[in-house]
Amino acid sequence: MGPVDAWVWWLIAAVGLGIPLVITAMPEFGMFAVGALAGAAVSGLGGGVVAQVIAFVAVSVALLVFVRPLAYRNRQHAGQRSGVDALKGRQAVVLERVDSGADGRIKLAGEVWSARSLEEGRVFDPGQQVDVVEIDGATAVVM
Repeated sequence: MGPVDAWVWWLIAAVGLGIPLVITAMPEFGMFAVGALAGAAVSGLGGGVVAQVIAFVAVSVALLVFVRPLAYRNRQHAGQRSGVDALKGRQAVVLERVDSGADGRIKLAGEVWSARSLEEGRVFDPGQQVDVVEIDGATAVVM
């Protein structure tokens, strides 16, 4: 077995940089991984070590300068909520009587949820509109 070609080392570096990308969800690691792929391509085409490093640095820096701001801008939208956070503050329709117990039912975002009243003693009858205050496990807390 002879020495390993440089392009193989660049591919190993790309995979090595891709692992923290998946674990941490930091796009910078992906940008460096793409830079390593550029280094592998230059090596595969017969470029020397200096050309490989220049390709790695140029592609990585270009991605950091142009793509990173776009990725962070799309990631930082405070108005975008997902999961149960997106359900808080929405209105729902009572399907079965809701009181402070967890045996009531509401229709929330097209799905049937178990529900209970936020206030002790407050009762909501079928057909009434309620506001979802929070989600407690699989139960919507309404008022």
